[in-house]
Amino acid sequence: MMNLRSNLVNHSTSIVPEVPCLSMRSKPNNQQKQRQRATAPIATQLLTTVEKEYKENSGSPNDYPYSHHNDISKKRKSARKLSDVWREVQGSNNWEGLLEPMDHLLRSELIKYGELAQACYDAFDFDPYSKYCGSCKYNRRTMLQDLGLSHTGYEITKHLYATSNINLPNFFKKSRAGEKLWSNHANWMGFVAVTEDEQEIKRLGRRDIVIAWRGTVTRLEWLADLMDFLKPAGFHSDHPDPRVKVESGFLNLYTASEKNSRFAKSSAQEQIHAEVRRLIEMYKGEKLSITITGHSLGSALAMLSAYDIAEMGINQDKENENEKIPITVFSYAGPRVGNSAFKERLEQLGVKILRVVNAHDGVPKVPGILFNEHFQLLRDWIDKLPWSYSHVGVELQLDHTKSPFLRPTSDPSCFHNLEAHLHLLDGYHGRQERFYLAIGRDPALVNKAADFLQDHLHIPPFWRQDYNKGMVRNSEGRWVQPQRTQSHLV
Repeated sequence: MMNLRSNLVNHSTSIVPEVPCLSMRSKPNNQQKQRQRATAPIATQLLTTVEKEYKENSGSPNDYPYSHHNDISKKRKSARKLSDVWREVQGSNNWEGLLEPMDHLLRSELIKYGELAQACYDAFDFDPYSKYCGSCKYNRRTMLQDLGLSHTGYEITKHLYATSNINLPNFFKKSRAGEKLWSNHANWMGFVAVTEDEQEIKRLGRRDIVIAWRGTVTRLEWLADLMDFLKPAGFHSDHPDPRVKVESGFLNLYTASEKNSRFAKSSAQEQIHAEVRRLIEMYKGEKLSITITGHSLGSALAMLSAYDIAEMGINQDKENENEKIPITVFSYAGPRVGNSAFKERLEQLGVKILRVVNAHDGVPKVPGILFNEHFQLLRDWIDKLPWSYSHVGVELQLDHTKSPFLRPTSDPSCFHNLEAHLHLLDGYHGRQERFYLAIGRDPALVNKAADFLQDHLHIPPFWRQDYNKGMVRNSEGRWVQPQRTQSHLV
């Protein structure tokens, strides 16, 4: 249990949210050390409580769903290094032999990229009473450290923005504050990052460029905004294929710009083009990969941007004209994005996509409830319809009813929750295999923004919140919102 206790202590800032997260590589100051010592017993006590409650309610200690009771996984873990098989883990063989049973290296990478997508939620200011509502709460230079993700070895190089002046009212967040706002026309959408830690580059076997997209912070209201209408993507430098079509709302979100906005003057598409080209040029001659991740609507943007980068040839290797930088999408609970021609073109371009879904989640079933990849009758005729959609890539289907940590519920937002998906990934070993946590990721994280854990675990629902909702005392002793400089937002 010691490895689990240390893991949970490292997540103690998730359990006690008012304590700033500590970087695993930075040296804490005296105040941080005192807070860490104060929270460590709480984390250890919570883990002990979870273990005790599970055993009392579920029977034999040998059934406790953690991997230290499983010797087979330990033997497998010592056999392979990610640096030797990273192309397979990134999907070069379409994950053949890695899903049944679940490969431990792929599981770790899926959870890592899922946590980077989760960071987009944790960093987003969705407080309507904040004049910074719709922006990122953290400076990009310290964001991953502030969220306890400095151990990933990535550094954020650019924040991504989109104009909020399009017809997706349930996706964008705007402030109710009457004073001057940070922006009237933009919302923060995610980030671009690159591995800078030399040990992580060695572990990965290459330098990885990551694009992480934010999903929606509301429950599932954004589904009502979908126009469920396909239109040509138009992504090609010379001759775009008019048969390749995507959902019009996703396309507008990705390509729209607002000339009166400092942050959305260029579209999200243009921001991606410029930053990925810059990083490829900066690290030419090195072994590179491009990994794109997102949850929910962010998954749709991940697929669009992957197709865009590949179609425009941005991933061309600068040193070898016959080589292209591999592009992989790790999608979580994502909807359908385009038609069958979109699917076929992605396959031709060599973009690899692994879609992680919960069998009980409704979002991956839309749009295209009636006409989709499962409807094979009159295929040629159906493909011509403006509402015929097709999923892309390989699907990894999880089932939340297999986890003994999760309680029965009819709340669809629980089925769709990203932290729940990461919890299920930790416990998944194959369709017919017993659920047990291979990494020992803290189950309490599931309830960070949900009410999904069993009551006997004593984890409060929706427990994550900013200390004093972000309010601080100024020099006059008054409670105010701290100022964020313009440099903080770029």
